[in-house]
Formats: sequence, structure tokens, C-alpha cells
Amino acid sequence: MGRSKKGTEIIIMDDRQQFDSIIREVLRHEGGYVHDPKDLGGETKYGISKRWYPNVDIKNLSVDDAVVIYYNDYWKPSKAERLPEEIRATYFDMVVNMGQKRAVKILQQCINSKSLRKIDEDGLIGKQTIQHASKVKKQRLQAYRCLYYAGIVQDKPEQERFYYGWYKRAISV
Repeated sequence: MGRSKKGTEIIIMDDRQQFDSIIREVLRHEGGYVHDPKDLGGETKYGISKRWYPNVDIKNLSVDDAVVIYYNDYWKPSKAERLPEEIRATYFDMVVNMGQKRAVKILQQCINSKSLRKIDEDGLIGKQTIQHASKVKKQRLQAYRCLYYAGIVQDKPEQERFYYGWYKRAISV
């Protein structure tokens, strides 16, 4: 269960309510149908990629079907609901945008940048990562996310055309 303050009232949200409040923002960033040959994600709709879901009719994918995929294949395995509320949406958006292993490694880098006791940067969302995530501020996670995108551009200069969009997304969630 997550907690959210509204005025002086504390609202307790269950797992699905947390997901529902975050997925709207993710879908806003992901947008509709795109089939840009220069985009490494390939054919996508609502962020669901033909590359990762070859048996899904991407062009005719409904929002409801995309939400089911996000909940089962991204939200539950990511353990986002177990992270501090301040970074939960940012982390989950990273999982959607760059994959869970990369998102966790970036979170672990942030933890290690603030900690005297280092944790493994193995890309696995385990007990230590969850426990130490409370040391990470949202802005730090966003900064490390931008650093990752800059690395993509450095390695693949043709991807620079996407950098500004990645940057705007990184600092908005």
C-alpha cells in the first residue's frame, strides 16, 4: 500500500490504484501509433513495441490492452509499488522506456552515488535496492536517466534526434 497526502487527509492507495495513477502519465508520454524506421523501438503504439511483442497487432492495439500489458509485464515485475513514492513514477516510466534491468541499474547507480555502503549494480530489483532507494531523490534519478540518454547519443549519434524528447520526458516524470 502506498500513502498519499491530500490536505491533512492521508489516502492509502493499493497496488492497482498506484499503478492507475502512474500509467496515465506513461501513456501520455508514449503516445499513439508510431512506425519510425530510425527509432530503435520500431513499430509501437502506446509504447508497446512489435519488437518485444511480435504476436500483438500493434496498429490495432487498444489502450485497455496496453494497460493490461503494462500492469502484468512491467508494473508487477518491476516492484515499483515497493519503492518510495517520490521516485515511484520516475522509476516505472524508466522501466517502460528503457527496460527493467537498465532502469534498476540506473537506480542502483544513484544509490551508490549517495551511499558509503555500495550495493551491486546488477540490474536486479532485490531487497537491498528497495531498502536503499529511500536515499535517492527524484531529481538525482532524473539526472542519471538523462546521463544514460546522453550515452546512447554518444554511442549512436543518429539517435540524437530523439534526445530532446527523452530529456523532456526524464525531467517531467
